[in-house]
Amino acid sequence: MINYYNMEYKQGRYKMPKSRKLIDNRGMATFIVLIIMVMMTIIGIAIVRMSNDEITLAGNEKHEMSSFYAAEAGLERASAAIQTQYEASGGPPSTLPQGNETINDCVAAYATVDNGAATVQPLTKGVLAGLNALVKTFTITSIGISSIDRSQVVLTQEFNCDLVPIFQFAVFYGNDLEIAPGPDMTLIGRVHSNGNLYLQSNNNLYMDSYVTASGQIIHGRKGPGGTSYGDVMIKDADGNYQNMLANGTWLDASATHWYDSAAVRWKGRVQDSAFGQGELNLPLTGSSDPHKLIERATGNPDSYESLAEFKIIDGVAYAKIAGVWTNVNAALPSGTVSARTFYDAREAKTVNATDLDISKFRGCAYFPTNGVVYTSDHRSGFRATRLVSGDSLGKALSIVCENPLYIKGNFNSKNKKPAFVAGDAVTFLSTNWADTNSTKSLNSRVASNTTTNCSFLTGNLNTTSGTYNGGLENLPRFLEKWDSKTFKWRGSIVNLWNSLQAVGLWVYGGYYTAPVRDWAYDTDLDNPNNLPPETPMVRIFQRMGWQEQYIGYNH
Repeated sequence: MINYYNMEYKQGRYKMPKSRKLIDNRGMATFIVLIIMVMMTIIGIAIVRMSNDEITLAGNEKHEMSSFYAAEAGLERASAAIQTQYEASGGPPSTLPQGNETINDCVAAYATVDNGAATVQPLTKGVLAGLNALVKTFTITSIGISSIDRSQVVLTQEFNCDLVPIFQFAVFYGNDLEIAPGPDMTLIGRVHSNGNLYLQSNNNLYMDSYVTASGQIIHGRKGPGGTSYGDVMIKDADGNYQNMLANGTWLDASATHWYDSAAVRWKGRVQDSAFGQGELNLPLTGSSDPHKLIERATGNPDSYESLAEFKIIDGVAYAKIAGVWTNVNAALPSGTVSARTFYDAREAKTVNATDLDISKFRGCAYFPTNGVVYTSDHRSGFRATRLVSGDSLGKALSIVCENPLYIKGNFNSKNKKPAFVAGDAVTFLSTNWADTNSTKSLNSRVASNTTTNCSFLTGNLNTTSGTYNGGLENLPRFLEKWDSKTFKWRGSIVNLWNSLQAVGLWVYGGYYTAPVRDWAYDTDLDNPNNLPPETPMVRIFQRMGWQEQYIGYNH
């Protein structure tokens, strides 16, 4: 009800006082609600659009990643095909890997280009950095394309097959390597084992370069005998010797913190399987047994007989003339090849040796132009080849023997030439050796100072729980009393096989005593021009130069 008493009458009408005039707000709430609804709708649309964009971006990224992984799979497929071909045939593929494959809604298309002949290059990465290798390079290009949105990724990678001369290692073992010298020993150059590496010393063992093993690196013995606690010092990447022993504790693969601690202590210079170090193997094609290198060529594509241009088979000398093996026994200078016998006290057998007189052989017309000589004797008895009068070789020379090999006197000590010898086992006889004394007591076989400059491939026996094989320090065999006499040697030591013929056990003091070991890696071997003829190579495969070339869409 309207209160007229509070209203002003003017000109026949009642008027509401201004201060009390009512305002009509009907419709304002609806307008505000509509504005809010519009704003919420706009925000919702923006959120939906943003979500859709994020979903689209995520989908695009997913498809691009699928394309990327497909491209990577193409690189891996081509690399594996190249490696498989090398391992099967010993050489590069005649048909370069290429193809298309569907992988998780993507297509991987890959192709390979041969970058030309292999060249000698220094390796720049990994534990083999600094070594020279014969490098064969392929470039692989792989394109991954999504079948859903056509996203495309292009990757390229270089794949290398590297052949590394085995004589660039100071010591290379194809099986477990044990080093346990009594006197101080310094190993200059790289040491590698395709197995476990056991290190100890009665005094001090110094190793000045990379130390690697495809198995484990362990302080102590593999077989019988106590553990000696002399220092084992290995140089780190800064050139400082770091001991395996620190604060009373030996650091080796048995330590739970081995990986981290070894990485810090030696800064990458000591690596075993925990670091991903694998085996380094020769590119054998007919067998996985390296002993095949020294066996005859019949049915054996890995034999050095196939590389030789001069050979002695069952005591008869042959030369390859115009591609044909010719008996040249009668044409050689008198006494170049001769039969001799002497006693090997380690084997407890009479050796029926074919002596090759290097002083007469080096100047004859049948000296091999490629420097490779092969010998093998399948006749009955304990057969061997012995090299005599070899103080001067005249030319680079490689001599490979299926039987045990003996070297009498100084070898390659004058006007040094690149040289290596290989045998079922390798025994060094001093300049004072006399066949007539070989059956007498050790006191009748007194050695004299002797010098040898050559790398050698040889065999040994396995250490067992009851017998020690003598380790690296006794890998070159001796049959004399070397007390206070020096055996000076420069070269590379390689043990690839177990001896099959010279199987006498190592025992100290009965048939020999050790020389003063003036042994060292021959750093001339770092130069590829100084390697012996047909030096064996270990083969490694490396993936290099990975690049992402393109990401986009192919509509």
